[in-house]
Amino acid sequence: MTNPSERIPATIITGFLGAGKTTIIRHILENANGRKIALIVNEFGDTGFDGGLLSDCGSPACGEEDIVELSNGCICCTVADDFLPAMEGLLARGQALDHIVIETSGLALPQPLVKAFAWPAVRDRVTVDGVVTVVDAEAVAAGRMASDEAKLVAQREADQSLDHDDPIEELFEDQLRCADLIILSKSDLVDEAGMLRVEKRVGEDKRVAASLIRATHGIVPPEVLLGVGAGAEDDSETRLSHHEMEGEEHEHDDFDSFSIAVTASDKAEAEARITKALAMPGVLRIKGRLAIDGKKVPLVVQAVGQRLESWFDRGNGESSGEPKLVVIGLSDVDRAAVTEALGG
Repeated sequence: MTNPSERIPATIITGFLGAGKTTIIRHILENANGRKIALIVNEFGDTGFDGGLLSDCGSPACGEEDIVELSNGCICCTVADDFLPAMEGLLARGQALDHIVIETSGLALPQPLVKAFAWPAVRDRVTVDGVVTVVDAEAVAAGRMASDEAKLVAQREADQSLDHDDPIEELFEDQLRCADLIILSKSDLVDEAGMLRVEKRVGEDKRVAASLIRATHGIVPPEVLLGVGAGAEDDSETRLSHHEMEGEEHEHDDFDSFSIAVTASDKAEAEARITKALAMPGVLRIKGRLAIDGKKVPLVVQAVGQRLESWFDRGNGESSGEPKLVVIGLSDVDRAAVTEALGG
């Protein structure tokens, strides 16, 4: 086997929808300090918003050619069909990569992904430098696992094959149990007493060897995230999920996603439409870009639960194609009603 120091380090970043994974990765790229980084982004839907947001960050660390988007469902359920071919494709390019960063979907278990690195075509060339779990500190401080736990619970409970008292909590615990580094995001929105509650809750399930840090606005130095040196593929038996411990197959609820081209007269109107659509039954998340009358650049949107963030794209928008919003929801979401609410 190749010496670990000669293999390309890979970092797996996981966490619930809206926890702040993409923001953290963008900060890594903007402060790469000369590193050449490739990204594998696990997206839902036919429009790769997260990949576009990352490639448009303006950093030479990662361009469009270095981003691989997987949109055929949760990465932990499509390891053989999607992830491994994507990894093999990256390695076949012959590029001199300093690091590979993998962003999982919000409902992914990291454990199957770690085990995938034992695949012969990958193991000799890549090592899992570390598994990073991003936790929404504001949500956990309030007694929830995510910014809108009710919608996540609804998504999980839609699958009648699952038989757990609290499956969302189990998924949260599984993401903690696999981590080498746990990032408590949005810590600026929580007072010190709240942060101590969050750290106590996370400490109940984190591995002893895992580090715990607080983050504000997704700012975590790349030197902290990259270079952990965990070699996680070699101790996957210490990172078991609930499913593995109970001898069950891992399954997901049915979900749906679709994209809509939207134009609004101004930012306020756009946010009002998105807030209305986000409150509709079955809608879990809305993200992407939309056109604003009179503006040369699109409005970027990230919305989950009751949290809506928007800003005008810093780039020229050309690399992202036609501005579109991506709606992620349960399989029975009323597409027509959501489309009408968004004005698409």
